[in-house]
Amino acid sequence: MPSETYRPFESALPEDEALAIVKSATDGADDGELFVEKRKSEALMFDDGRLKTASYDASEGFGLRAVHGDVAGYAHSTEVSIPALRRAAETARLAVGAGGGTMAPPPQPTNRHLYTDDDPIGGVSFPVKIETLREIDAFARDLDPRVVQVSATLAASLQEVAILRPDGVQVRDTRPMTRVNVSVIVEQNGRRESGTAGGGGRVGLDGLIAPQDWQAKAREALRIALVNLEAVPAPAGVMEVALGPGWPGILLHEAIGHGLEGDFNRKGSSAFAGLMGKQVAARGVTVLDDGTIPDRRGSITVDDEGTPSRRNVLIEDGILVGYMQDRQNARLMGVEPTGNGRRESYAHAPMPRMTNTYMLGGEADPADIVAEIKDGIWAVGFGGGQVDITNGKFVFSCTEAYRVVNGKVGAPVKGATLIGDGPTSLQHIRALGNDMALDPGLGNCGKDGQWVPVGVGQPTVLMDRLTVGGSAA
Repeated sequence: MPSETYRPFESALPEDEALAIVKSATDGADDGELFVEKRKSEALMFDDGRLKTASYDASEGFGLRAVHGDVAGYAHSTEVSIPALRRAAETARLAVGAGGGTMAPPPQPTNRHLYTDDDPIGGVSFPVKIETLREIDAFARDLDPRVVQVSATLAASLQEVAILRPDGVQVRDTRPMTRVNVSVIVEQNGRRESGTAGGGGRVGLDGLIAPQDWQAKAREALRIALVNLEAVPAPAGVMEVALGPGWPGILLHEAIGHGLEGDFNRKGSSAFAGLMGKQVAARGVTVLDDGTIPDRRGSITVDDEGTPSRRNVLIEDGILVGYMQDRQNARLMGVEPTGNGRRESYAHAPMPRMTNTYMLGGEADPADIVAEIKDGIWAVGFGGGQVDITNGKFVFSCTEAYRVVNGKVGAPVKGATLIGDGPTSLQHIRALGNDMALDPGLGNCGKDGQWVPVGVGQPTVLMDRLTVGGSAA
């Protein structure tokens, strides 16, 4: 179902009046904008053989920002009206003070369109969604008699944004998002284990509710659960670790990606601050952040300041060559914005954020990489983790990993955690596979209380001397 173009400056906020207020709020400022958002989302969860939850949310609001130097004034409201905008302008204006700034030039326009405008919620009827979840449940239970529990989730949302700058430039974007997840619990000899698979992107629901798509997810969830049934306690110690392709790139995202965001480097709080042009990774390692990949979860036609997204090289052949920038930090650092100014919603000011962050592949055969391991693990699935941006130190839990000794893959291990720091781990990369892959559309990234959808990716990667936490071998 096509979505009607969101045009708040032709209805609730007449353009001439809104523009006059935005100009007044940013007079003497370096930058600023009015960001208006309309969003709706739906989520359905089928659990234990029945529809357990069904939710629908809709919201609309605006945020007004005025930027002067390194200070930003921000006010937001759920009331999209001229009186509310005037009140917000009084607050945003406080950051400008006596003014004296020179307004930054507007973003360059783009006609590029990276995803559909169609409404994914209205594109499939409610009864069809429920029947699809019911079919997923039945299919997963029939796959194996050891399956004792199935959960299936279907989610869709549509975000429509309109940006008005004090120079009169308008930017609009319509952003769909869909996802299907399947989780199973299996039981054997009194032991229970779980497995989860899912994914989606900025696409309609039609493809995700096709049997060939969700059946593959159900089979993958079952495979992971059955692997975990055979898992033994993980070893502990400093050892070699091979990371699988695709979703394990979440470690790259957290341990390295956040440290390459402009604000942390401008303030000197990143482990990578002051290292531009220096070798920060092993030769052959190239890391990008690319918001221009069609239909991907982390892609954006334009960022939340109106700057077109870009394919940004961050590390090239081991050398640090770029940071991810929003407009404010780019201006203060004397560089160009990179299309990474993102915000969770109208209630939040933008900041430098990742889109799709990934490492390019090499030439090695993945099987040969695993065969190189003398004593270590092969980690192909990841769960949650924690990272300290100031030093890059991380702790990540593995959801699927295997013991490897003298190049032979042994039993799966349970309870493995990877402990290290991003800068050191980059230097210890010994081999890169020729199997670079992006994740299936799973990621959400948190920063300063804001969450945005992201993508990750990498090839099979072999790292030396990474600490594995687990049970004693």
